[in-house]
Amino acid sequence: MRKVLAISGGVDSVSMLHMMHNDPDVIVTHFNHGIRPNSDVDEAFVKQLAESYHLTFVSKKENLGPNCSEAHARNRRYEFLNQVCQEHQGEIYTAHHQDDLVETIAINILRGTGWRGLVPLDNPKIHRPLINMTKKDIYQYATKSNLIFRHDATNTEDNYLRNRIRHALINFDSKQLIKLYENQKTLKTEVDQILQNVLPKNHIYERSWFVYLDDNIATEILRTGLAAVNRSATQPQLKDFLAAIRTYQTNKKFNLGNNYLVTITKTQFKLD
Repeated sequence: MRKVLAISGGVDSVSMLHMMHNDPDVIVTHFNHGIRPNSDVDEAFVKQLAESYHLTFVSKKENLGPNCSEAHARNRRYEFLNQVCQEHQGEIYTAHHQDDLVETIAINILRGTGWRGLVPLDNPKIHRPLINMTKKDIYQYATKSNLIFRHDATNTEDNYLRNRIRHALINFDSKQLIKLYENQKTLKTEVDQILQNVLPKNHIYERSWFVYLDDNIATEILRTGLAAVNRSATQPQLKDFLAAIRTYQTNKKFNLGNNYLVTITKTQFKLD
């Protein structure tokens, strides 16, 4: 299986690449989002780095513009990475680290997360080899290894929520939050295992199941059921879907996003 490394040119991804550059299965990828004026320079830097390691380099450029949201840029980047994986039979590797984990948990809490929001960055299809390293650890590694990397000036600006959270957490002791994350991660694994055992093998669900179930339990069943057929939905979509299951008339369709329509009959619905 090829290892598709997402390399921006910053210290995190450059360090990850250095750790893995002797692996012949590595593919270096770079998504040039066209948000910053120096995006082309970043792409050229990563290309040169890949060539110095004699590794395959794949890139894509889009002109998303300076007003592009973090979410849209992230979605476009992952669409590119998934495309590379499909073409080369690979798996995604990103340079997310422990500080990223803490920031994401803080953002989720700020937005009013459910309990799963305390266990972010857990997609089993995405490898994160630096997740147990702090930013300080990575800088120390880069210094010791004499690595050259690019600096993203936008990381110091307060235009993005993540940057504001990062600045607010500078003096925050994250040990307790990491401990909470580990506990919730164990709980999530146990919950997922239990749910897998109660899901119908034919993916056909009785509407009556969801009438009296607690909303949180019902949405967890729906989330796991969708994952079983390689589908996913946001928390608001799951809540709307649950309401539809309880109230829709016979043979009405519910759109779970991206034109994924689920037909709700008088007594059942099927996820496929």
